[in-house]
Amino acid sequence: QVQLVESGGGLVQPGGSLRLTCAFSGSRFSDVAIAWFRQAPGKQRDFVARIGASNYVNYANPVKGRFTVSRDNALNMAFLQMNSLRREDTAVYYCKAESGTESYWGPGTQVTVSS
Repeated sequence: QVQLVESGGGLVQPGGSLRLTCAFSGSRFSDVAIAWFRQAPGKQRDFVARIGASNYVNYANPVKGRFTVSRDNALNMAFLQMNSLRREDTAVYYCKAESGTESYWGPGTQVTVSS
């Protein structure tokens, strides 16, 4: 079955960078789109970025110019490079695999931006 596992979260100072990884297994990775979402305490889960199977990318406005989504089909992984981090980027970050009408979520990784 499809499984996703996020990693790379942690504590970082404002202005710093982190790279999140989403490791995928259980199906053909090159056929799926990967989306990143985040959820801050007490808030809804929000869309962050997405990379399609054809490598088309799109971003939520709050992260445009600071975050970059990418994928490596040979490694079955997707990445979210996060630069110029702000306190308001603090959240649990999730990756989601989308294949047709089906979708699968990872358990999430915590990102905390604080001095």
